[in-house]
Amino acid sequence: MTSSAPGTVTSACASVLADVSPGRRELFELRLHRWWDDLLDALTSLYGDIAQDVAARLVVLAAAAYRDRDPELHRLDERRILEPDWLQSPGMFGYATYADRFAGSLEAVGGRIDYLEELGVTFLHLMPLLRPREGDNDGGYAVASYREVRPDLGSIEDLKALSKLLRDRGISLVLDLVLNHVAKEHDWAERARAGDRHYRDYFYVYPDRTEPDRFEATLPEVFPDFAPGNFTWDEALGGWVWTTFNAWQWDVNWANPDVFCEYADIIFFLANAGVEVVRLDAIAFTWKRLGTTCQNQPEVHALTQALRAIAKIACPAVAFKAEAIVGPRDLVQYLGQGEHHGKVSDLAYHNSLMVQAWSMLATHDVRLTAHALAALPPVPSTATWIAYLRCHDDIGWAIDDGDAAAVGLNGFAHRAFLSDWFTGAFPGSTARGLTFQANGSTGDRRISGTAAALTGLDAARAAADEAGIDRAIARVLLGHALIAGFGGLPVIWSGDELGMANDPRWAAEPGHEDDNRWVHRPRMDWELAARRHTPGTPEHLVFQGISHIARTRARLPHLHASVPSTVLGVWDPGVLLLARRHPVGTMLAAYNVTDSWRPVPGWVLRQEGLAGAIEALSGRRVRIESDDNAWLPPYAVWWLVDHIPPHA
Repeated sequence: MTSSAPGTVTSACASVLADVSPGRRELFELRLHRWWDDLLDALTSLYGDIAQDVAARLVVLAAAAYRDRDPELHRLDERRILEPDWLQSPGMFGYATYADRFAGSLEAVGGRIDYLEELGVTFLHLMPLLRPREGDNDGGYAVASYREVRPDLGSIEDLKALSKLLRDRGISLVLDLVLNHVAKEHDWAERARAGDRHYRDYFYVYPDRTEPDRFEATLPEVFPDFAPGNFTWDEALGGWVWTTFNAWQWDVNWANPDVFCEYADIIFFLANAGVEVVRLDAIAFTWKRLGTTCQNQPEVHALTQALRAIAKIACPAVAFKAEAIVGPRDLVQYLGQGEHHGKVSDLAYHNSLMVQAWSMLATHDVRLTAHALAALPPVPSTATWIAYLRCHDDIGWAIDDGDAAAVGLNGFAHRAFLSDWFTGAFPGSTARGLTFQANGSTGDRRISGTAAALTGLDAARAAADEAGIDRAIARVLLGHALIAGFGGLPVIWSGDELGMANDPRWAAEPGHEDDNRWVHRPRMDWELAARRHTPGTPEHLVFQGISHIARTRARLPHLHASVPSTVLGVWDPGVLLLARRHPVGTMLAAYNVTDSWRPVPGWVLRQEGLAGAIEALSGRRVRIESDDNAWLPPYAVWWLVDHIPPHA
């Protein structure tokens, strides 16, 4: 049963909203009534007896943000309330890029909206653009100010202008909020270093190695090559500060409610700048517990629930995307399980799907993928996955040993094979990725590289191998069709829509030389992009292929993300079959991950009511041959439906 917020909270809000119209005040009070229990329950699990005081502080901050929100954004709030499944629509199609590497500045990004529309983009993730520390800054994830834009990109006013341009063209803006840490140059850290006890308590600081050593016994190293260990001595602090990612990225202490209130207010600030989706960076690391890896702790989901509840009160158009690159068994929790069902993030990265896509392409075998995807528990119908083939980060082989064993593989050996394959070290491989952060003690070797490099397109172009180019392009399109057809919200990484190669000059930029992930973050080559209009070029074939996938997806209600993909049996190890059973009918997706023709059993098509199915991507009917099989061409994708609805 929903309880009302205490009278003191309502009175405090009334004071803040004194100059707001009665109708607006009533709307705020209705939201407060709706989300109060979710807020208080989560805060109680985090902060115990002081939870109600923390909730009162948060609601006053929310009221101030609500009061200051632009009328156009208030209208967007109402639209989103009336269309709560907006992120699940088949028309959602994402693109991720760095603003500077894509166009140069925020204003220049606005000048490239036509390009994004041509591709089919309705969801634009601009990588970290809030002001970072000078010099090495982990690609912008070492934030020195959450309320300023990088000076070379523009200003907060430029950000607001861009968000409006995008919104007017039907594109939602996504921005990162780094939750686990700040740059040591951030104002909070500077004040802590200057002796301010209030701000010192924003961080984990220890006078000697006693506690750090106890934690280190169970903590993994995220960047063992250039940031070994998890604690750094700071002379001004006179202590060891927790630094999971780098010595200049200080972990913040979410057990301190002052930290929670600071971040809630930052979310309001970004929301009022027009940001529609907040990517919760490094969310898995935010709660620390001795004797654990300090990842995926239960409190992580409580703090997400509380942040979401207070955002629903102030700015319900804002959605949360959890950046949790964790093992397959931990993934679903970030969309809500148990008491947090439907109350945490609206989106989470389907890291397992990404890993399995590359595994299939390397092995020409879908059995591990089918088993691993089928083993994942269902997600809440109100939340969904971000499906992606590649992102700004490296690829870590998050393959569960149990899943591997279930299909007769050794998990350690398979992960080693994938690393060898995608660096081109394995005989017969045409991939040209780079090893990132090899860990000698665990054998972990992650991979950097563009989609073109990892599918063999780079190598085929270098060898002028026309047949190899065709096969590689087919693999690129198969991978992107898989993420578009799985049912979540697909996101394309910048440059992959053109088949852009690994950047040969990645190490030449200051600060990049020790981080080869920059090899797959090339600056957009607009001369190359112009070739997307030249028929027969790889750029044309890849761009037009992906944009066609986006347009076709938007026409298929079967791809609404509330409908799960069900893994069917594996009748041929080269073909992955997924069924999506929507009230309008079933969609059967078939993916041939081999370079030879493969059968789809006719009885499977008849069982799903698709004996005379239309293949949605080509518009052609599929024929069952005399051997009672439909034959799938090499690296082909079929999206089989009984009819294609007219475009909305």
